[in-house]
Amino acid sequence: MRVIVITGMSGSGKSTAVKALEDEGYYCIDNLPVRLFKRFVDLIGKSGETFKGIVLVADIRGREFFKGYEGAFLKIAEAGHMVEIFFFDALDDVLVRRFSETRRRHPADEHCTVSEAIRIERDRLSGLRHLATRVIDTSEFTVHQLKEFILGIVSGEKNENQLVVEVQSFGFKYGVPLESSIVMDVRFLPNPYFVPELKEGSGCDDAVRDYVLDNIVTAQFLDHFFPLLDMLLPAHRQEGKSYLTISIGCTGGRHRSVAIAEATGMHLQEMWPSVRIIHRDIEKGLK
Repeated sequence: MRVIVITGMSGSGKSTAVKALEDEGYYCIDNLPVRLFKRFVDLIGKSGETFKGIVLVADIRGREFFKGYEGAFLKIAEAGHMVEIFFFDALDDVLVRRFSETRRRHPADEHCTVSEAIRIERDRLSGLRHLATRVIDTSEFTVHQLKEFILGIVSGEKNENQLVVEVQSFGFKYGVPLESSIVMDVRFLPNPYFVPELKEGSGCDDAVRDYVLDNIVTAQFLDHFFPLLDMLLPAHRQEGKSYLTISIGCTGGRHRSVAIAEATGMHLQEMWPSVRIIHRDIEKGLK
């Protein structure tokens, strides 16, 4: 059977990954004592039940886990099962922010700050991180992006060299998307909002799109913007990024940003087939 061990830093998205895999038909169990790993895998194998595989979640909460995980993994592999170890990680400041937002207590908290608890956990997990078959940095993932990425990994649809690109439009009045890797402000372009016959439309409509794109300022902008992206995306992939979000904003997120996001997505799709276009605030732009 396929046995996936999910481990890594607290707050790095392990629970999100487990829920996604459980929905896909994997048998998932959390915080099982390490001495029971092999026995549990054997029981599932003999049960007659049909699963895509087994997911074992083990981390700093199981103190005894650190005393025998290498031997446990070896026994499972020797029994003929395929063992994969996914180590989830994120930047320290991202982990601190996630704990502050959820108000969870860090499991490594030994009467110290969250930052110090993260340092302690990182030190204890260093050997396991080195043993991992795949390290997944979730610093820039939203929950949705992480689920999509994990399912792509287990299904073999994504590999380490593929860059998944998301182009999204947004309105500055509703805030800059936190997941943005690249942000472009297009509020300098002519605004269809002030044209009575175009105000009620959106950047997805032909008339609005033509108004935005058939302008010398827009043409000059795209002549610089597209080559910049053509240079940046391969550079980001070379640095090991798996997911890149390009956020394009105007005032309300309904007209200019939508038209430019559509044009940008179409341009990038010629070389990056995994490009997805999202319009975050298109329904808010008239409010």
